[in-house]
Amino acid sequence: MSETAADQTTRPEPQLLGIYLNDHLAGATACVQLVRRLARSLRGTPVEDPLADLAEDVAADRKELLAIMDELGVPVRRYKLYTAAAAELAGRLKFNGHLLTRSPLSVVVELEMLRLGIEGTASGWRTLRTVGAAQGRPDVGRVDRLLERAAEQVALVETLRVRAAARVFVGGSA
Repeated sequence: MSETAADQTTRPEPQLLGIYLNDHLAGATACVQLVRRLARSLRGTPVEDPLADLAEDVAADRKELLAIMDELGVPVRRYKLYTAAAAELAGRLKFNGHLLTRSPLSVVVELEMLRLGIEGTASGWRTLRTVGAAQGRPDVGRVDRLLERAAEQVALVETLRVRAAARVFVGGSA
């Protein structure tokens, strides 16, 4: 059987972890903005409080990532954060059947994007768990708690997404 590029042993390149973590930080930045905007757009609805709590959790996860980056000596690349913020702003422009008002479809699409963002964060935590297990930092127990929180966040967002989809596509109530 021939060896693929993915199967080959490579020497670790320390700068690659920095690039990887800065990419995750950029994603976390966009995710925080998205969930906060989603919570604001749904003020006065039954999902306002769960989304506000989720926004706090996602922001706390971003702070945890910053702390881990600091612990690992990874500098923050601000240009990636600015790019992520601009991308989140651009993501607000959706061709969803409404020009001047917010479409009900926006909630479904934004919850899907949020779920993808949280799942991406969980992938980053799993990578950091591998790094921690091999190098002793970050603390594996800390990363395990972050992974548990990500799983809870995904479950919440999926519940909200299914309810929103039922409202939009089949007239169900949530």
